[in-house]
Amino acid sequence: MNHQSVVIIGSGLAGYAVARELRKLNTEIPITMLSADHGGFYSKPMLSNALATGKTPASILASDAALMSSQLKITIRPFTRVNNIDPSSSSVLLENGENLSYSHLVLAVGANPIRLPLSGDAAEEVLSVNNLDDYRRFREALEDKKEIAILGAGLIGCEFANDLAIAGHQVHVIDISAQPLGRLLPEEGGKYLLDKLTAIGIRFHLKSKVQRIERIESRYRLIFEEDRMIDADLVLSAVGLRPRTQLAEVAGIYVNHGVVTNRYLQTENTNIFALGDCAEVDGKVLPFVMPITHAARALAATVMGTPTPVHYPPMPVFVKTPACPIVVSPPDPDVIGEWQIDANQDGVKALFQDMAGNLHGFALLGAATKEKNAITPQLPPILA
Repeated sequence: MNHQSVVIIGSGLAGYAVARELRKLNTEIPITMLSADHGGFYSKPMLSNALATGKTPASILASDAALMSSQLKITIRPFTRVNNIDPSSSSVLLENGENLSYSHLVLAVGANPIRLPLSGDAAEEVLSVNNLDDYRRFREALEDKKEIAILGAGLIGCEFANDLAIAGHQVHVIDISAQPLGRLLPEEGGKYLLDKLTAIGIRFHLKSKVQRIERIESRYRLIFEEDRMIDADLVLSAVGLRPRTQLAEVAGIYVNHGVVTNRYLQTENTNIFALGDCAEVDGKVLPFVMPITHAARALAATVMGTPTPVHYPPMPVFVKTPACPIVVSPPDPDVIGEWQIDANQDGVKALFQDMAGNLHGFALLGAATKEKNAITPQLPPILA
């Protein structure tokens, strides 16, 4: 009798990627997916450019839980929350009091939006978009709204700003940094992006920090530290994500910036795995899509009895800002080097090289994005 069973906590891209890879290797092993929400499958990256692509919340959902269950031959339990993990008995305690046993447990629980410590009577009315239900609420709130304020000029903030501006909204973007995409672009790239987004009507408030948000009749007033203020019809927070680690931490699973795993995606408990936005794999937290694909393949092979370390090749990230096409491959922060910049009115080509002249990262904007395929093979792997 086969007592093997896999429990996956989470129904996002990471959870479904693991389920698919497991089914490629084994069509019989019982797989149960526990989802805190509806459990349907959709592409989360589509949320930040759905207006421009004509997508509604309903059309973003590719398949509901029932269809995914049938296709993958797995059990999916929507609206099911896990209260606790007991590694000693290899079981999870559900919110309804049920205990569910596993031979292998996969944590694919994602990340939570970071909430700024704002004061004011409307601070709790700030929206964030981290899943399809969030996006549905955002679109409902967006009806008949003209002026939108976005907190955060990072990747998601810039993508939403571009999408809203294309749809005809007046957009304000507020950030404490001196430039948009400050963690991904050198200064020249940030200036180029700023100029392109400003040209489509987006107003940036950089080196600025919102302190309070107040209700002024049907609108919101955002008050800065220096007592400047702007008014908006809707406020969206996009200041970043923090890996969901509480479930693992309470269970005694080692947590650092994320749920800590080795190259086999295993935590200290060798039958408990983690991947996706919640995981810190060999010291790296990579909240992008491509690492999930590689991790899911390696994890599934290991679970099925062939220990397989994950390998991350160079994985450039496309930023969905049509007003300024961007593809970036950020250098490892531990590498000492400098940016070599070639900038003109058509684009920016920025190459990050170490002291020996070896390439470790790039940022390509505008016309320079066409060089991505030629430059990427020159990069070292992220995890060899």
